[in-house]
Amino acid sequence: MTEAADLVIAGARIRTQDPSAPIADAVAIRGDRIVAVGDAAAVRALCGRRTQELEGRGRVVVPGLIDAHCHPLWGARAMRDADLTGATDLDDALARLWAAAEDRPAGEWLVAHGLRREWFGDAPRGSVLDAAVGGRPAFVSLLDGHGALANRGALARAGVDGPRTFADASEIVCDAAGVPTGELREPSAMEAVRAHIPPLSARRRCELYRAQLERMAAFGLVAGHAMDDAPNDLADLAALEASAELPVRLVIHIWLQPGMDDTQIEAAIVRAGAGGQRWRSGAVKFFLDGVIDQGTAWLGARDPRGRATASNWPDPRRYAEVVRRCVAAGLGCATHAIGDRAIRAALDAYGAAGARDPDQPPCRVEHVELCDPRDVPRFASGGVIASMQPIHVGSVAGAPATAWHGRLDAERRGWGWSCADLVAAGAVLAFGSDWPVADADPRLGLAWARRRRGPGQTGPGYREDQALDGEAALWGYTRGGALAAGDRLGGIIMVGAPADLTVFGGDPVACAVDELVELPIVATIVAGTLTYAGPDA
Repeated sequence: MTEAADLVIAGARIRTQDPSAPIADAVAIRGDRIVAVGDAAAVRALCGRRTQELEGRGRVVVPGLIDAHCHPLWGARAMRDADLTGATDLDDALARLWAAAEDRPAGEWLVAHGLRREWFGDAPRGSVLDAAVGGRPAFVSLLDGHGALANRGALARAGVDGPRTFADASEIVCDAAGVPTGELREPSAMEAVRAHIPPLSARRRCELYRAQLERMAAFGLVAGHAMDDAPNDLADLAALEASAELPVRLVIHIWLQPGMDDTQIEAAIVRAGAGGQRWRSGAVKFFLDGVIDQGTAWLGARDPRGRATASNWPDPRRYAEVVRRCVAAGLGCATHAIGDRAIRAALDAYGAAGARDPDQPPCRVEHVELCDPRDVPRFASGGVIASMQPIHVGSVAGAPATAWHGRLDAERRGWGWSCADLVAAGAVLAFGSDWPVADADPRLGLAWARRRRGPGQTGPGYREDQALDGEAALWGYTRGGALAAGDRLGGIIMVGAPADLTVFGGDPVACAVDELVELPIVATIVAGTLTYAGPDA
C-alpha cells in the first residue's frame, strides 16, 4: 500500500517550472519532498486520515521564491535602533533618529540604516547627525550599504582623527585640513568605526535575525542567499536552528578581502564548509568594486569627476588567483561587480579558473548593473550566473538627474540592467532584492522585472526594452535562484524535488503588473513545513 502524503494541494493552478509538464492541478508532499504532481483526482488518491489538505481553488502554486542576493543578518543588525529606509527626506530621517535616541542614556551608541546619498549632495557630513542623537555617538549606514556617516562622538570613540590607508579601495573622507568629515566609503573604512560599537548579545542578535527571516517567509520566500559575513554569523545560525526551525533556507557567502594573506584565505575556505539543516555555506564572496553613485564602481573609462577606474582589489591578478583556489576547493564564487570593467574582470577570472564544470557549484556575478554589450554573451558561454536585482532599476527610472546618471558617460547610461539581452543570449538569471538596500518583497522585484518601472508609476521606465515577460521574471525568482546556489533539484515542482512552495492568491505570471504587489501570499512551505500561513490559508 502506498504511504499517504502529509500535505496535498489540489484544485490549484500549479506552475511547475518543469518544461515537460509546466502546468498541473495538484501536488502532494511527504516529509520534505514532493511525491506527486498531476491532476487533482490522481493526487488526492494519496490522501490518508492524517493528510493535511490545503484548499487550491483560485490559488496558484509556484516553486518557492528565492531571494538570490540579500543581507538578512547584517541588515537586521544595521537597523537595530532605527530603520530609515522609509524616510521621505533628511528631516524625516533625522526625526526618526531622535525618536530612537531620546530615551537612551547619554553616551550610548545609536546604530541605524537607510540614509540616502542624494540628500547630501557631494559632501555628506557626519555632523548632521549630532543634534538628532543628542550628542550620542551615532553610526548610520547609507541605503546602498557602501558607505556610512559617523558623527563626531563616534569618530572620537573609534580614534579616527585623520586619513588611513586600507588594503582595498575604502576611504575615510577628510577635508582639506585632513580632518575626517564623518563620511566612510566602502567596508574597511566603515569597519574602522563599527568595530568600536559595543556588540549585541548573541540572544539579541538571534531575536533580530529571526524577526527578519519570518518577514521573508511572509513574503513567500523559502530561501535567501545571504551575502553576509561577520565572525559570529555561523555560530548564531547554528544556535538559532537549535532553538527552532529556521523559517527560510539560507546560503551564507564567506567574504574574501584583498588584505587577506594565504593563511587567512585558507581559513576562510575551511569556514565555508559549515552548515546545518536549513543553512549552509559552500560559497564565498568577493568585491571587485563599489557603487556608481559614490564613484567607487570600476568602469572602463573615468567618470566625469575623474574617478571609477580602480578595482577594489589593488592587484586584480591576486583576485583571479584566489578565485582559482576557491573553484579548486569546490566552492561557489560570487563577485560583486557593478561597473563594466569589474564585470569583465570577474568573467575573465572565472574563465581562467575553469569554472564551467557542471559538477561544480556555479560562479556568479552579483548586480551586473552596467554590462558592456560585448560581454553579455560571455555569461552563457562561460556558465556564469547573472545575479541581479530588478528593483534597483527604481533608483534611476524616470530620474535622469540622479548621481548615477551624472557619474556615467552617454554610452554607459544605456547599458544598465540588461536583463532581456542576457536572457536572449542564454544566460541564467537569478533575482534578488539586496535587502536592506531595497525592499525585500519579491512581488516588487517581479513587477520591476516585468515593466522597468514601479507599480502605479505612469512615467517612463528605464530601458523598457529590457523588460521580461511574467514567466521569465518568475523563473529568475525560482529556478534561477536554485541554480545559482548549485541546487539542481530546487526551484521546480516535480517528484523528488524539495518540498519548497509558495502559494499565491492569484497568478503572479498572468496578473497585471500593478496588481502584483497586492497579490496575497496564502502560504509558504519549506521542506514540507508551513512556515507562513496567511489569513485565508
